[in-house]
Amino acid sequence: MTNAILVAGIDIGSTYTKTVLLDETRSVRATAIRRSGYKPAAAAAAVFDEVMANAGVAKEDVTYICTTGYGRYMVPFRHTQITELTCHAVATGYHFPAVRTILDIGGQDIKAIRIDERGRVRAFRLNDKCAAGTGAFLEKTARYLGLETGEIGAYALRSERPVEISSVCAVFAESEVINHLAGGIAPEDIMEGAIVALGGRAVQLMKRVGLEGDFALAGGMTHNLAMIAALESKLGAPLQLPPNGLGQLNGAFGAALLGLRRVERLVAEGRAIAAPAGDGDIKPRRWSTYVSSPSAVSVSA
Repeated sequence: MTNAILVAGIDIGSTYTKTVLLDETRSVRATAIRRSGYKPAAAAAAVFDEVMANAGVAKEDVTYICTTGYGRYMVPFRHTQITELTCHAVATGYHFPAVRTILDIGGQDIKAIRIDERGRVRAFRLNDKCAAGTGAFLEKTARYLGLETGEIGAYALRSERPVEISSVCAVFAESEVINHLAGGIAPEDIMEGAIVALGGRAVQLMKRVGLEGDFALAGGMTHNLAMIAALESKLGAPLQLPPNGLGQLNGAFGAALLGLRRVERLVAEGRAIAAPAGDGDIKPRRWSTYVSSPSAVSVSA
């Protein structure tokens, strides 16, 4: 058993489940990502096992577990759950204190969030269109073109004359893609057209919360150079990207950071923590070690 404080943040999204393991110095000890599937609790347990293996620690060495995302209530071994809006805001504010507007493009939704100088949510909007306004549409377009998800950005950057994808309905947008292919349009021009269309809808959503710089991008699209370029072109400004490849893990990082702050408060107050909310087989240790020696824990913001 390690003496370090370890806090796990688990983000159960509609497409992927992600986790980040932080220690008391706010250093990332390990990360893990896997497909969510149709059983969020099972995905959370599996990704937790994976991050334990990646970090080389045992489950009982984890002090606190905080969940977020649409499946955050479905994890029986959590200590607490926090909305993904708050987690994205806290994580982004931690890395980029000057950022005021955050965009998160997920598999099934888009979130635009405006935050204040303390990283608190002041306004937010979610996309009110169907899947044509989300990352799922790009994945479907990629499948039509015979591409893997990770190839989308690089492939689209080869485009010389992107074609317009005008439909806001996923079904009609897919029909447009098929018609363009049948019409002999270059696949890379279709892919870039889909990215430009999605980027335009995302920026419109950002405008609804009130565009205020600096701007940040979170989610899996932080790996898509074509999407980053399209968004920056629409905004006329650069996007801040979470460091060290944490873009897709932004929500999980925020959950872990908030969990660590909770640990620090309880330690400072000399209080112990209750067992996790459910009866899962993951049993984080109790806090007697830290309650007896709160000075060992950093309480910095």
